[in-house]
Amino acid sequence: MSGAPVIDLNADLGEDAGHDAELLAIVTSANVSCGAHAGGIQVASRTIADAVARGVAIGAHPGHADREHFGRRALPISEGELERLLSDQLTVLGTASVAVGKGAAARPRYLKLHGALYHQAADAPELAAATVRMAKRARLALLGPPGSLLLARAREEGLVAVAEGFVDRGYELDAAGRPQLIARGAPGALLEPAAAIEQAVRIATTGTVGGSGGEEIPIDVRSLCVHGDSPGAVRMATEVRAALERAGVELRAFAP
Repeated sequence: MSGAPVIDLNADLGEDAGHDAELLAIVTSANVSCGAHAGGIQVASRTIADAVARGVAIGAHPGHADREHFGRRALPISEGELERLLSDQLTVLGTASVAVGKGAAARPRYLKLHGALYHQAADAPELAAATVRMAKRARLALLGPPGSLLLARAREEGLVAVAEGFVDRGYELDAAGRPQLIARGAPGALLEPAAAIEQAVRIATTGTVGGSGGEEIPIDVRSLCVHGDSPGAVRMATEVRAALERAGVELRAFAP
């Protein structure tokens, strides 16, 4: 085996954005909506079937049942409520997987929370614990923020826990000195395509990212996310993949 860097390329799919088929020809992992923040069983089944046909790893992507805000509004949620939310949404995705009729090939391999829930559960002990319990019960790996309590708890429980970076989001250091996304709406939160492509290659090849103040921030990730809900998503993903391959990066799912 070569010493080439290896990275997974994931996207949030099954959200009725209209270009899932194109993205599935590019990414190595598909975070499939569980029907609460967007999509539904039929959309999920179609996305899963296409992913299986292309050899793309399937992940469960549950979020707040808040379609108006696309699951990006932080809603109050208790540990028990989160367990029920995850149980319900994993059941929905399981039903969609069974409908595909491909057996184990259509089964989700990992769990990645969506939107506000992704950030809420990252370092809240009760929410992280609930997420880990449900992932362990469903025998799923976990995909989440680097350095988070969520991934640390998952590893303590013997789960495969993989950190991800975002190609089109700006980073800064949090109070603990960890890389964190700049809040949406703040200056530098969203990168232009050229900067996003450069950032993807930098993360994959050097394990660093440029911070909001120009500082170099270490970021240890095994997966990169390209957002699938924007009009330019397919072009962005295509150019990111091409740039990674030119840089000698091997693209491979972390949970095949």
